[in-house]
Amino acid sequence: MDLVVTPELTIPAPELEWRFSRSSGPGGQHVNTTDTRVALSWNVAGSAVLSDEQRTKLLQRLNNRLIAGAVVVTASEQRSQLRNREIALAKLAEMVADGLTPAPAARRRTKPTRGSKVRRLDAKKQRSATKQLRQKPPRY
Repeated sequence: MDLVVTPELTIPAPELEWRFSRSSGPGGQHVNTTDTRVALSWNVAGSAVLSDEQRTKLLQRLNNRLIAGAVVVTASEQRSQLRNREIALAKLAEMVADGLTPAPAARRRTKPTRGSKVRRLDAKKQRSATKQLRQKPPRY
């Protein structure tokens, strides 16, 4: 089944590699007999559906998640292999979509307004007065 990431990008099923293993955690005898844990990998560096610009952007943004040019997503939250497959697909789609979104515009630094300076200094004076009132009276 092809993975639709965005309306413009669909990852074909042959590019997705599935691996299954036994999941840890509770579940009794069922856990010991079925391979419910899912590992889904997709080779970003060798994908035919990405443009050079998209590939470069994904390789930069997902650099810490890549293993030999491939991104790997695991899912073992559910007791059903089918449900874990769906979760892994959703995780991969979200990760790729986030990697392809444009970076937010850089924040421009601005000076604090006169009013914000006055409010900050008034708050400091108020705090100082509160602490002055907490002190023990001086001994004469």
